[in-house]
Formats: sequence, C-alpha cells, structure tokens
Amino acid sequence: MPAKLIRNGTLIDGSGAEPIANAAVLIENGRITGVGTVQSLAPRDGVEELDAQGGYIMPGMIDTHVHVMAEGMDLIGQMQKPFSFMFYQAIQYLARTLECGVTSVRDAGGADAGVKKAVEDGIITGPRMQISISVLSTTGGHGDGYMPAGFPVPMIVPYPGNPDGIADGIDEVRKKVREILRAGADVVKVCSTGGVLSATDHPEFTQYCIEELKVMVEEARFRKGLKVMAHAQGAEGIKNAVRAGIHSIEHGMFIDDEAIELMLAAGTYVVPTLVAPLGVIEEAEATGAMPEYGLRKAKETLEIHRESIAKAYKAGVRIAMGTDAGVVPHGTNLRELGLMADVGMTPMDVIVATTKTAAECMGWDDRVGTLEAGKLADVVVTSVNPLTHIHDLANNDNIALVIKGGDIAKDRRSARVLAEA
Repeated sequence: MPAKLIRNGTLIDGSGAEPIANAAVLIENGRITGVGTVQSLAPRDGVEELDAQGGYIMPGMIDTHVHVMAEGMDLIGQMQKPFSFMFYQAIQYLARTLECGVTSVRDAGGADAGVKKAVEDGIITGPRMQISISVLSTTGGHGDGYMPAGFPVPMIVPYPGNPDGIADGIDEVRKKVREILRAGADVVKVCSTGGVLSATDHPEFTQYCIEELKVMVEEARFRKGLKVMAHAQGAEGIKNAVRAGIHSIEHGMFIDDEAIELMLAAGTYVVPTLVAPLGVIEEAEATGAMPEYGLRKAKETLEIHRESIAKAYKAGVRIAMGTDAGVVPHGTNLRELGLMADVGMTPMDVIVATTKTAAECMGWDDRVGTLEAGKLADVVVTSVNPLTHIHDLANNDNIALVIKGGDIAKDRRSARVLAEA
C-alpha cells in the first residue's frame, strides 16, 4: 500500500478543535502518521499526493446504529424472497454506506459473524463493523415478530449464526446472552421498551425488569467488558436500562428529567436516530407498504423525540450519531447530521458526535474517530463546508473522497474538476 499525502484542504479533526487551513494528512501502512499544515508535511518521493481541492478533511464518519441486513418494511416482499437473498442485498447496503462517508458502523441486529468477516477479509466492500447478532426481546416485545394474524414475521429468521433472541426471566436471559456472545457478538442489544415498528406494543411499554437487564450487563462484562446497547424509547424503560448499567440508549424518544440525571451520572450515551420515524412516515407516503400501526406511532412520537434529544443535548448527555439505517435507506446515513443540527446542536458538536464521541461509544476511540497520528487512516474529504452547510452532507455527491484503512473507497474529485471545467 503506497503512502498517501492528502493536502490543500481545511482540517476538521473530529476533536472539536478549531479547523486548520492549508492542512495535510500523511498516511502510511494504513495508519495516519502525520497531521499538520502543508508546510510541515511536504511532499516526498514515493508518496502519492491526493489534492483535497480546497475541500474539508475529516475523520471517517461513524454510525452507531444500523441494520445492514434489511431495508424497508415490505414484509410481503421479504417473505417472497429466498432466505439467502438478504446476504446479497447486504453487499449493496454496505457499499452504499461506505460511499456516503461512513467508515465504521455498529450493527444493531441482523448481521452475523460471516458478514463482518467478509468485510474484514476484503471479500466485500463496506465499513468496519461491530455486530450484535440477535436482538434480545421479551415475548410480545419489540423484537418479537408476532403478528395479529397469529404467527410471527421476524426481521431475520433465526439460523445457527443468528439465534432467536426471545428470552423471559433471569435464567433464560442469561443463557440467551451466552448464545449470542458465542455466535460472535461484539455488543449485546436488548429492547427495554416497545417500539414504532412492532405490531403488538408501543414505545412507552416497558420490557424487561431491572434484574433481567443487570444479568445481560453482567454476562457482557464477563467477556472482557463488552457493552450492552438498549432500544429504549419510553421513559421507564430508559431509566431501567441506565440503572442496570447499560452503555447506550438507542432512540431515547421519551427521555425525562430524571432519565437525564441518571444518564449524566452514569456517563450513558444516547443514540438519537432522529431520521428513523421520519423515514417511516416517508416510506408510508411513498410506497404504502408501511403497516398502519407503524405510521401511526411514528407520527405520534416524531415531535416528542426531537424535544427529548434537544433536552438531553442541552443538559450535556453524551450523544453518538446513529440512524437506524435499514429503516431508512442505506447510504442516506448523513441525513441524520442535519436533523441533529435542527434540534439545536451546533455543526461542530454534530461532527464530534459523528466521529469522536461515536468512536468512544463503540470503545474504538484508540483507533478511529479523530485525525491524529497512530490511528487507522479513515478519512473523508467533503466538497462543502460542514460547519456552514451541515445539511448538504446528506447529498453523497458532496462526499468527494473516502479512505478506509488507507485504501481509497470512493474518489469523486476528478468528476468535480470536470464539472467545474
């Protein structure tokens, strides 16, 4: 892998520090070995120069909540496809995710160890991954695909690499966590409340008691400190999760003041996924394939969700970017950034949430999240200024260059030059 020098751009390093004009980033053997000005990192023989063309040099973006094995809610269409078809679809989803500038993801249910290894070994193209395998759910909970017709339609049909996640009671929960960890999970995912897209519950329904949640945290901790992430939308389920020691709250629709106090004391992260309910509404309007209960609950929770995240942000709760991609189309991940700004986050805080804080949430802050010497060379160059045009990052044409681990995954710089000529 030849060394690379990215130059002629403004550096936004992900730490929240002031941007550096006329910046350069040196990449050698897949890692960043130098960050500074073009004067301090002069070109040398054997180094490939990559002209940022006056763009903005940033860390690779991180999405801490995706579902790479699915997209949309066309349940009838899903049932008409062969079982293995979803793996081939995932190849496209992963490629689109990387092309939009997301170089690391945390899969919140669906992807198995084989999908992760295929990316790691270079068999398929995609962001680096953490996986949760299956989603832990109570009977009748958000992860239970039971339908009013009397039979289940799960998001992923259980198979040896992806065990069924339904478990009730402390003993069942403990065994199920062990099964999921045995299958290769890097993080444990649980539903501590109901949700928008589950047929038999509601976001404010509480699922699992604190004792059951504590068992999950304990079993994960036994594996050298692995973490638990909780789909948690209702206030009681959020507080139960935080009190049990769960690491991150996904969605956080009904966060109240007591929950905020608990999260601040525990250092708990919230992953907003503001785009998810909006995506449900848009898919319903565009295709009509969305179940009535999903559309109804998305409309009901849309504004309170935004208000809750705004309140958490103002209070200083740690926010890590996540989208629930799969509910919304893969490759549209950076739309979330504009929505985070819309609830009051500054553009710089949005960038930090999408890089540094997201890496901390995943426990990967020693390898990705900021542009500094020694870290993996995950770098994005944008053609627009994200500090003044954060919404424009949702347009993938504005993501000019994507580098993952020192390898160029996307390069639209020549297309931009031709367009300007």
